Amino acid sequence: MSQGALQKAHEDVHKTQPWNNPEAVPFIRFENVTKKFGDFYAVDDVSLDIYRHELFALLGGSGCGKTTLLRMLAGFEEPTAGKIFIDGVDMAGVPAYERPTNMMFQSYALFPHMTVEQNVAFGLHQDGLPKSEIRTLVSDMLALVQMTKFAKRKPHQLSGGQRQRVALARSLVKKPKVLLLDEPLGALDKKLREQTQFELVNIQEKVGTTFVMVTHDQEEAMTMASRIAVMNEGVIRQLGTPFELYEYPNSRFTANFLGQVNLIEGTLVDDDEKYAVIHSDDAGGEIYIDHAVQGHEGATLWIALRPERLRLLTEKPTDTKYNCLSGKVEEIGYLGGLSTYHVRLDSGFRIKVTEPNSSRHIEPRYTWEDRVWVTWEAGAASVLNQ
Repeated sequence: MSQGALQKAHEDVHKTQPWNNPEAVPFIRFENVTKKFGDFYAVDDVSLDIYRHELFALLGGSGCGKTTLLRMLAGFEEPTAGKIFIDGVDMAGVPAYERPTNMMFQSYALFPHMTVEQNVAFGLHQDGLPKSEIRTLVSDMLALVQMTKFAKRKPHQLSGGQRQRVALARSLVKKPKVLLLDEPLGALDKKLREQTQFELVNIQEKVGTTFVMVTHDQEEAMTMASRIAVMNEGVIRQLGTPFELYEYPNSRFTANFLGQVNLIEGTLVDDDEKYAVIHSDDAGGEIYIDHAVQGHEGATLWIALRPERLRLLTEKPTDTKYNCLSGKVEEIGYLGGLSTYHVRLDSGFRIKVTEPNSSRHIEPRYTWEDRVWVTWEAGAASVLNQ
């Protein structure tokens, strides 16, 4: 690659991933934000930058602080300490109705006595816009969310997915700088939720509005967000793109929260420049890692292995003494496209393996009580020290 092409590639990355560009200016900034309710820290000294046009997700379980952070951004709660900036403006003392934000709630909160177009137009009428301008804005927004032909219907005549689109149109029609989404797809069934995830992403790309979303659904966050902040007990445990969080978790908490994982405890016995060897009583053997882990010998570590990175064999591999564990199939789950196997290792440790069903079989590849070998490549594991 030429120097010019390389420079352009770096510029493209900085444009699409401004968080990797040290010169990029954050659109939303939380500076050491804390929120206490009595003696309880709902949010504890959080600093976070969100960039213009991002679809950003705050992800975590109940009580982790994600909704409190969103409510402080909206102006429904005031920080106990710290500052929040939107587009360079300090939001201290700015009431919710004067902030350049709008919120879409999980319940949608549509007016039942109004039609679809009346619901979408409500905020514009409150702002005193001319009727002709309101008609144009509402028409354009209903077209964007593919609800034009339902304009005269009332909320009770719509499906859950259609109500969700109306709520989105009403939130976007006033052209806020930031749209806040509080569990936006929580009321939808699984299949519709999956379909709507991509629709929301496409709409966000078209309008260019910065979206900040709160969700407890890891799949939803991974599918939709440009970046995710994983929260727990009022702090951000890890921040990154879906790829970074899944492939390079910084702790057992993040590894366990995002996707399925086998966490195997071990002790570092050899740490070379190009490889490491970890002894694990859980695994009942030695685990080989294809890079240095930069720890001291005897240190306790955890190996994170995603189930889809493991393979099952009926015969012991002859080409390696590492990353090869013997056990017995204890449980099987057939999920159509995938089969899940729970294997009880000879050490007594239970490990989960998933395999794609890429072709039709007359019978399952493995059945209960089968003796198998669980193996994986040296680069498949993440090594965690916390």
